[in-house]
Amino acid sequence: MTDVAPDLTPDFTGAFAALPLVAILRGVTPAEVVPIGEALVEAGFTLVEVPLNSPDPFASVAALARAVGDRALVGAGTVLRVEDVARVRDAGGTLVISPNTDTDVIAASAAAGMISMPGYLTPSEAFAAIKAGASALKLFPAESASPAVLKAQRAVLPRDVPVLAVGGVSPDTMAPWRAAGADGFGLGSALYKPGATAAEVGAAARAFVAAWRA
Repeated sequence: MTDVAPDLTPDFTGAFAALPLVAILRGVTPAEVVPIGEALVEAGFTLVEVPLNSPDPFASVAALARAVGDRALVGAGTVLRVEDVARVRDAGGTLVISPNTDTDVIAASAAAGMISMPGYLTPSEAFAAIKAGASALKLFPAESASPAVLKAQRAVLPRDVPVLAVGGVSPDTMAPWRAAGADGFGLGSALYKPGATAAEVGAAARAFVAAWRA
């Protein structure tokens, strides 16, 4: 009998509807990740990634999954290799987020029943990602585009595939992107920088949540 990967789409749909903001904890360490994750969840975050170019990232993913996995979807960012998809899953992660459009990584994530969120910049990359099984798309780096570019892309991209703007986003710059069709955001250094305390991250998280819900 062939094992069938669980379908995590309903979980992602619910988490994304609750708050479509992805916390990017680049540089976080396993020793500090749990209190930071708790602060994010307390602020309302439901999507948290640990980029794989962070120190001992799979340990951080595992620690987060154990601590907040019942309240948020946890996973890895900067996933560049197919073999790392299984490592994220084995650590308890469900999100596979990448800065690029690697259709092999996307297809492996979809086959494992995980949430695939690849980066794209052009319509060609976006449609290739969707064809490979992407759950959502991240326009990255958003600094290389503009709300006008996203608005033009949204005219042709399927409405049932969420698009997030990622890169250079702050609470004060979200509104133009939302007006252009952004369904959510990935939040990096404006939310978390290496060395930030849980209290500092919690305050930044609350500012983003307030801006989203304004």
